[in-house]
Amino acid sequence: MSAYPTTADRARDRIQRWEPQRLVLALACIGSFSVVLDATIVSVTLPDLRADLGFTPAALPWAVNAYTLAFAGCLLFGGRCADVFGRRRILLIGMGIFAVARVAVGLAESPGFLLAARAAQGVGGALLMPVTLSMLTTTFVEPVARARALALWSAVGAAGAASGPVIGGLLTQVAGWRWVFFVLAPLGAVGMVGAILVLPRQVSGVGRARLDIVGALLVTAGITGAVLAIMRSAAVGWADATVLGSLLGGFALIGDFAVHQTYWAADPILPLDIFRVRSVSSANAVMFLLGAGFLASPVLLSLYLQDVHGYSPLLAGVGYLPVGAAMITGSRSAGWLTVRLGARRATMWCCAISATGLVCTAACIALDASYLWTVLVSGAILGFGTAAAFTPITVAATDGVSPERSGLAAGVLNTVRQTSGAVGLAAFSAVALSAGYAASFGASAVCLVAACLVAMVTMPRR
Repeated sequence: MSAYPTTADRARDRIQRWEPQRLVLALACIGSFSVVLDATIVSVTLPDLRADLGFTPAALPWAVNAYTLAFAGCLLFGGRCADVFGRRRILLIGMGIFAVARVAVGLAESPGFLLAARAAQGVGGALLMPVTLSMLTTTFVEPVARARALALWSAVGAAGAASGPVIGGLLTQVAGWRWVFFVLAPLGAVGMVGAILVLPRQVSGVGRARLDIVGALLVTAGITGAVLAIMRSAAVGWADATVLGSLLGGFALIGDFAVHQTYWAADPILPLDIFRVRSVSSANAVMFLLGAGFLASPVLLSLYLQDVHGYSPLLAGVGYLPVGAAMITGSRSAGWLTVRLGARRATMWCCAISATGLVCTAACIALDASYLWTVLVSGAILGFGTAAAFTPITVAATDGVSPERSGLAAGVLNTVRQTSGAVGLAAFSAVALSAGYAASFGASAVCLVAACLVAMVTMPRR
């Protein structure tokens, strides 16, 4: 018998290596789809929530903000939990919380109960999202395979963002807003079964490292306070005492957190030396600008179609489909672009395309152009460029990070992304109220131009 492996042996080895990877990729995509879907699915249900549960105009945006706030505040904690306690365990906990909270939202009979359940969803999502990214960066170690896996992961997330308004509008109009949450709850059970079957039991990476509880409390409270202040500023202004108190308190806690991580923590939840990796620090800077500029646009476009053009929730959701389809196409193209151009140049080109789409959207709104030009054409350019940019940024943000810090890197990137989204939503919603939708999209374009320039100057050239 030959001592050398035959072609059949090599093929069998490739299949055995690939099948577990495909299962991990599918599981990560289920988690990403669930989290992103719930961030956008609520936007078209807001008028029905207001009528059914008696939300005041001031409280209604918190049906979205409660989820975003809890999600952003706990992401770093969730990423570190994945490193310390193991991806399998945290994925199961996150999926479970997310599914139970989703049912609780559908059963809500008062604004307070619904907001509490939405906040619980945010906590579940914060445990879940960093795990899905960490699973991919540790499973797909070869650069080309990693870029392709992250591109598919981003495409599924884009599909969740695109389908959210459509699914939400359809279910709201046909069965009522509660079924928006009931129908999708079984997805969590599917993900939990998949985690039990696919992921290993052992803790990966950090061995006996402990979770820095003090650091987790400081950073979670600090980020929550700062994001809360930004969200409230759109409604009451920056001079309001509650806004200033939350902002200053949040910054003070974040400062205490930095001191604690540097001098006192035995096992820091965020070792600050991770930002000495140029690709990590530069990618997170670009992500902040990209998130601030883009993540408000789905909500603003939905409100624009309903408020200005009188679309129903279902029609507004369907109207957003071209943007969603372009996002999926952009995400699927991102792996190829990243491999061919490198993370830096791919990020620059994609941010430039996104900025072009935002400028065109602003111009079309100002000229009172038809849906064809405002959403179908301009929105498609915006969606393609932005979705394609997420993959090279993610590749850069996880490059050069050891496997035991993969959850940390994922948590940092997602924290930056969600915090920037809250900043952008608050800032550009205020611009839309004071100066109109055209000015709001024009200001968003400035953020994308800045993202392109920062990528050009700071991201590594390799």
